Amino acid sequence: MATKPVLLDADGLEVRVTSPDRVIYPATERTPEVTKQQVVEYYLSVGDGVMRALRDRPTALERWTTGVHEGINLATGRGDKSDAFYSKRVPKGAPAYVETTRVAFPSGRPADEVCVANLATVGWCAQMGTITFHPWPTRRDDNDHPDELRIDLDPQPGTTFADAVRVAGVARELLAEHGLTGWAKTSGNRGVHVYVRIEPRWDFVDVRHAALGLGRALEQRDDGVTTKWWKEERGERIFVDFNQNCRDRTIASAYSLRPQPGAPVSTPVTWEELAELTDPRELNLWSVPERVADGDPWAGIDDAAGDLTPLIELYDASPEGEANYPPDYPKMPGEPPRVQPSKKVASHWDEHGRRIED
Repeated sequence: MATKPVLLDADGLEVRVTSPDRVIYPATERTPEVTKQQVVEYYLSVGDGVMRALRDRPTALERWTTGVHEGINLATGRGDKSDAFYSKRVPKGAPAYVETTRVAFPSGRPADEVCVANLATVGWCAQMGTITFHPWPTRRDDNDHPDELRIDLDPQPGTTFADAVRVAGVARELLAEHGLTGWAKTSGNRGVHVYVRIEPRWDFVDVRHAALGLGRALEQRDDGVTTKWWKEERGERIFVDFNQNCRDRTIASAYSLRPQPGAPVSTPVTWEELAELTDPRELNLWSVPERVADGDPWAGIDDAAGDLTPLIELYDASPEGEANYPPDYPKMPGEPPRVQPSKKVASHWDEHGRRIED
């Protein structure tokens, strides 16, 4: 027999949760099962932190409508059919308290995305199967100029979470040397994210170039780092995914659950905590609400907006020039041909990897 819906309070607004006993995360050896109601309650319990991450931002929704079960894959393209998918447009039937904002995709197509203005919206999205929130690095009053630089440190095969932690510390030092403050969080898996609040004066191309400039500086300081876009060139190093700063490229928000066994959370941490953390799975649906009861480590992030110019100058000074964009992007100015290195004809390229024109 179907379980009756439950009503939850979200800062004075009502969130109706249907099928509250549906299992979203099966039990593991380490953790009990998690129901749909528990997922919604989790998000309401970390309201201060998750609203700091999402407020007034266009937000795509990663929806696992039947739960995070073995055999369910995330659909990543048009035409893919799965019980897990991205919603880049506001779902139908949204309550009146769910607000939207207009965005433009790289193709030029516009869309109305969810814009989180209150905690009830977060709860409703979770009720609609959202496991992970993917906010843009912009605010609704200007969706063309990010106020956030995102450094995604992605461990490649042969590397570990500890390697990502080490590189994050180097990134923090480099940012400080250029007058910027880095804020760390776990990815919810093996990676580490470092965020930087910036003045919203630069477009997406500039912010991406800043990430690439910082990544190349990291390569010079730590030989366990790479900015190589092609996987065959990365080796056993931590990849700085600069393309996560492209328009319509997003990262799991702070306090987002991740679709992994045990309900891990992408969790803001202090730099001291990060240095001592050995198992990011310890930061999960059960432990994180206890942490935020003592305050959000990112409470001061909005007061630390900085100048991106020094990182853009790092990019401008690098001899490598432009790097490849994601494959679904239109050809971008100055971008090298999208040719896998193993398929290049050596005589057609100079020592910096640039195409030699006939």
